[in-house]
Order: sequence, then C-alpha cells, then structure tokens
Amino acid sequence: MKKLQKHIFKITTVLVFSLLTVSCDDYLSELPDNRAEINSPEKISALITGAYSQGNYQLIAEIMSDNATSRSNIRSYINVLLHEQMFTWDISLDENQDSPTFFWSNSYEAISQANQALSSIKKLEGQFNLDAQKGEALLARAYAHFMLVTFWGKQYNPSSANSDLGVPYILDPETELIKPYKRNTVQEVYDLIEKDLLEGLNLIQNREKNPKYHFSKESGAAFATRFYLQKGDWDKVIFYSNQILTNPRLQIRDVVEYSNLSYSQQTLQYSNSLEDANLLLNSTSSWWARNFWRTNYGLSFLNTEEIFQQDNPFNKNWAYGIFGSNEASNVPKFDEYFKITNQSAGTGRGYTNSVLFGFDEVLLNRAEAYTMKEDYTNAIKDLTDFLSKKTENFNPSTDILTEDMIVSLFPVTTGRLTPFYGFISDKQNSFINAILKFRQKEFYHEGMRWFDVKRFNIAIKRYYRKEDKEIELTKEDLRKQLQIPESAINFGITPNPR
Repeated sequence: MKKLQKHIFKITTVLVFSLLTVSCDDYLSELPDNRAEINSPEKISALITGAYSQGNYQLIAEIMSDNATSRSNIRSYINVLLHEQMFTWDISLDENQDSPTFFWSNSYEAISQANQALSSIKKLEGQFNLDAQKGEALLARAYAHFMLVTFWGKQYNPSSANSDLGVPYILDPETELIKPYKRNTVQEVYDLIEKDLLEGLNLIQNREKNPKYHFSKESGAAFATRFYLQKGDWDKVIFYSNQILTNPRLQIRDVVEYSNLSYSQQTLQYSNSLEDANLLLNSTSSWWARNFWRTNYGLSFLNTEEIFQQDNPFNKNWAYGIFGSNEASNVPKFDEYFKITNQSAGTGRGYTNSVLFGFDEVLLNRAEAYTMKEDYTNAIKDLTDFLSKKTENFNPSTDILTEDMIVSLFPVTTGRLTPFYGFISDKQNSFINAILKFRQKEFYHEGMRWFDVKRFNIAIKRYYRKEDKEIELTKEDLRKQLQIPESAINFGITPNPR
C-alpha cells in the first residue's frame, strides 16, 4: 500500500483550493516542481489554511476512555464496528472517517501543508514580512505532532522519553515520491514541538478573517499550557495561563446561561466562533456530530449520576444540561454540516465543528499547576471561578470554596493516579481528584478524558454488554498507544509493541 506516501508524506496544497475554490479534498497529484508558484503573503496564508487536520480524534479518545459505558443498541449509525473496537481497545487499522488511521493520515497532511508554507516563506525572505504566517505554520506543525505523539506514543516521562517510541517528526516538504522515515523518540518529538511552539509564539499575530479558525496569540498560549502540563513544568503552565486569563468569570463558558437555551440553541452556541470561551476551532471531516449521542458506547444511567449529579462542593446542582434517555444521554455540543458530493444520490460527507482550545481548559490547567506547587490559595481561587459558571444558583457571598471542602469531598485515592512526577502530599491528591472530576464534566464528548487517562496512568475496568463480561485496560497497558497504521508499517515505520 502507498498510504504512507499518500497521507503522511503526500505532497499537498490548499493553495489551489483557496484560489480556485475547489473542494478541500482536492490535492495536487503533481510532484513539487509542477505546483503553482507560491509568491505572495496571500498565497502563503491560503496554504496555511490547510495546516489543520481534517481528521477528528474525539470518537477515538472518547470511546476509549472511562467516559463510555456499554449501552443497549440504540439505533443504526455509521461505522458500528469501529465504535465497538474503540470500546474494547481492539482496534483494526481501517481508514474510515473518525478512525485512528484517518486521523493519522490527515494530521500528516496538515503537517505537509505547514512545511510547504515554511519552505515558501524561506524563499520569500526579504521580500515580504511573513513573520505572522511563519508563526502560525510553526504552531500548526507543533500541534499536529503533539496530537500524534499523544495517541501513538507513550505518555511523556523524562526517565524513559529518550528511549520510548514517538512518531516521525517531519520538518521538510516532500520533494521525493518515496522517502523513508523513522520514528523519533518521545523526547525528540517533545523537544521539536517545544522549539516550534516557542518560535511560533514569538511570531504569531491574530488573523483578521476567521481568527478563531487559526492559531492566535491566545490559542497559542492555551496550547502552551497543555504542552507544559504534559511535561510537568508548572511554572510555564502558570506563565502562559497568566498571559490570557485576565478575568476568568467573564472568559470561561457560562454553563448556567446555557441552561436557559434549547437543545438546538446549545448545540449551535457551543462551537460557535462568537462564543467568547472558544479560542481555536476546527472543522473536521467527521460523523461525530450525528454519532456522539447515539453510539452504543457513551453516557447512560450507568455513569450520568456519578459524573454530572455528584461532587458539587456547595451541595447544589450542576448546571450541565443532560438530554436524551437513560440509554442515550448526552450534552449538546456538535452541529453537523453535510456537504453533498453526489446530488442525484443525495450522498456526501459530514463535517463536525470542534473546539480545540478554550479558556476553561486554561483555567483548570492553571489550577492544577498551582496545586502541584502547593499554592492552594490560588488553586482555590481558580476553582471557585470555574464553579461560579457551572453551578446552579451560585452565590458568591455564601458559596466559598475551602481546602477542607475539597479534601472531604475528594478523598485520597491511593495508587489510582500515578503520574511520573508523583504527589507531594495527600492534599495535592485530593485537589487533583477534584480538578479531574471538573474536567470530566466540562469536556465530556470531546475526548479530553483520554488525555487524563494516559497522563495519570488510570486503569479502566468496565462492563462489555455484547459479551456479558468485564473488560480491563491496565495502568501500563500497551494498548494505550494506538497501533501504527498498516500503510506506515509497510513503509518501514516500527509498530508499537503488543
């Protein structure tokens, strides 16, 4: 198979898409010397539009995580087998939309776009000021590699990162039809991500047109908080959070206000570019918007109460709106755009708008960093700000969060959370338990829980209805690293051990 060259190292450009208004799926088939000349800032900017992956990771991450329960058959939906495989962590290497292979391929296509933009910028050096475009391309390249290593590499651990297998980090545009690649170590990937991230942050400027669909100073800083959280660099998490968190209660998502909206209104608002809480959005080729609520593996009576009806420190109701039935519960977040590709047959592709970064994540990242530095005063302030917009009838005069409340409500769970850096105290453990619970609520359906499962080496044991048995993913289970796509293995990329 030549999927590795077609998808990882495929010579692509959105320039033709942007200039000639053709389909997002139409990539040049010619070798580089036959492509359109990229000779202006406008063409560079158009090229970078394609540096964001069309693949959606949310189905992968959500169903693999402990967010998903085995529900009874609800109704038919697209790609049933893939959902089942994600739930049992027994994943085949198909190439359908929303599959791991699809995300891998599209992420490397995005990297190819970024690399072509960076190469063209270098050739135009001195003719134009392209710092903003260079900054965006570097951030997009860093982010795509970060997501790839998060799914296909082991969780970052400085004691083993120099030997743990990461992913190929591609720095140059394709000039050969067939080119061998090898996997960088996790440490090498993280070092290259950090280099691109810091340089990109230094250069990035906010776009005037569709700014929330492109990296900006704000979303770049949000990415930095996530990256340094993975590395356990608490000072840098706080530093980049402070750059953009000026008044959290006005910046984070007001779930209390959402509760006054209808289901469809909440759906449209959640990933809207006009929603102040959103920092970076992406439109992906995905069926997740129609499947997230009706897959056989998701939110149900088995976990709705535990996640959304318990653990409010003020003994009040959470404001999150849960819709549907006992076997098909969901939080409205995704709206599908269906693009018809065959008018007579009525067939086409679904596109799902997703939030890649928002202020809520930044706030909780900072609270976690404060906790690990044992700065509980500031951690409590951040958590109170968060709770103020997620709790029904919140009263700032009487709803006062304290250390004792957190320690009592979120007791120590010995051995359950085992990040590489460990915990200094039981109090830290309790605070982290609280933050993880808040993150689970806030980002349900969005795949963020899987990142926490890997980051804290959380084991998952759950009931598999189809075979009437318990299944388990242990703390150090090798299946936490997705298998390298078959096409990449065929081109010499080392597979993950099993």
